[in-house]
Amino acid sequence: MKRYKRDRISKYFARDFLNKRTWGASCAALVRDGLYFGSYPDQPQQTSFSMTPLDRIVRERIALDGPMRISDFMQICLLHLEHGYYVKKPAFGIQGDFITAPEISQMFGELLGLCLAQTWMDQGAPEDFCLLELGPGRGTLMSDILRATRSVPRLHSAAEITLLEASKTMQQRQQETLSDYQVNWVSSLDALAEKPIFVIANEFFDALPIRQYMRVGNVWHERLIGLQDDELGFGLSPIAQTGNYLQTRLEDTQDGDIVEVSVATQGVIDQLSKHIQTHGGCALIIDYGDWMSKGDTLQAVVDHKFANVLQSLGDADLTAHVDFEQISVASNCAVSKMSTQQDLLERLGISHRTQTLVTNAANEAQKNDVISAYHRLTHEEEMGTLFKAISLFPQNGPCPAGFKA
Repeated sequence: MKRYKRDRISKYFARDFLNKRTWGASCAALVRDGLYFGSYPDQPQQTSFSMTPLDRIVRERIALDGPMRISDFMQICLLHLEHGYYVKKPAFGIQGDFITAPEISQMFGELLGLCLAQTWMDQGAPEDFCLLELGPGRGTLMSDILRATRSVPRLHSAAEITLLEASKTMQQRQQETLSDYQVNWVSSLDALAEKPIFVIANEFFDALPIRQYMRVGNVWHERLIGLQDDELGFGLSPIAQTGNYLQTRLEDTQDGDIVEVSVATQGVIDQLSKHIQTHGGCALIIDYGDWMSKGDTLQAVVDHKFANVLQSLGDADLTAHVDFEQISVASNCAVSKMSTQQDLLERLGISHRTQTLVTNAANEAQKNDVISAYHRLTHEEEMGTLFKAISLFPQNGPCPAGFKA
């Protein structure tokens, strides 16, 4: 059975491993550079596996510098210049490790493309703007967007098609998919020109590094990855974390609960929203997650199956659920209400589009494929309610179609 990136949480990594009674004993297992580290009493045992080159690199770094933040662990596993997952793996589609919505059906990209086109027109159809995708995968989503909007007068001539992509391997795949278009690549948002940006980000923020904090009594401690008995495992820093956000989370959490914070996500939203507020445009963000994080959502996927996050480093995709509240709070421009993917696509007309494709299907097999794709994108047991959406747009400006202000 093929998996989406996160159609459920692995039972091994969704559990709260520690409580107040066991914290002292488990954290006393190892002291290095002022950091306590220890295995959790009910942590799943490591099974036999083959070490990857990145396994050795991570172990050597921990042995030298001490336990590692989860954010640094994710950064190395995904973006190491030689052995990182996104550097070397054909990540997307049937041949990759997970399936994203654009790989399921053209309808997803078509409807979001028309949403972007309508927002562009609602903002006066600026004659020069950046059409930007964050984390464009193989380029399938941008291809569908461009096909759906080719009949919109002046839109393509006004658009500078831009992809935020650091991997040269992925840039080559995107060039093949988008060979009929002139495409610009940037590796940083700092490279964007001072003009309106209309942004699509589908399953981008879930791959950005997170930090995890566990509540012990009324104190928060950062969760770390370290070595014990030559095996990777999780432990806690003894240093109490007293940030304002964590203090507010004492109201809705209890002993042993974990909350996740993505400083990288906050930075991207801060930069995008300032640009949108100053120069115009919008951002459509679709991802797996919810409003306000709680629990350990870090997970690994290999060949459409969940895997141990501490094994197969560089061969597994690592992701975490997106906290849409943190996106909203970090924004410097207007933010829509969070919506399920199901509700957004229905408001954009996916039922009507499905019926049109079914009517025009050449045979029964095509008809069934369209119906199956509709079900997977919108049904609550598939992607419909697991994935959420939110949009950014200028203060006092029109909210993008399909979203609610």
